[in-house]
Amino acid sequence: GCFDEFNRIPVSVLSVCSTQYKSVLDAIRARKVRFMFGDVEIALRPTIMAFITMNPGYPGRAELPESLKALFRPVSMVVPDLIIICEIMLMAEGFT
Repeated sequence: GCFDEFNRIPVSVLSVCSTQYKSVLDAIRARKVRFMFGDVEIALRPTIMAFITMNPGYPGRAELPESLKALFRPVSMVVPDLIIICEIMLMAEGFT
């Protein structure tokens, strides 16, 4: 799943998310077919993954708890330089 602007969720809810997602990752690492999610046993697909997006620095955004940060790998995104992209595409077509 992809969860957009994850850091808009209240810190108390993020703490619960951390515990729940860790239980899923632990089950994947243990190569379980079924596992207990809370008090319900569910089937596990080992190919699942979760992605979160965050826009830090805006009002109303919370800092993620360390326990939750540890479960995700950071990736930084920047706005692409469209001028350079267009120049390269034109050069590839033979324009100089």
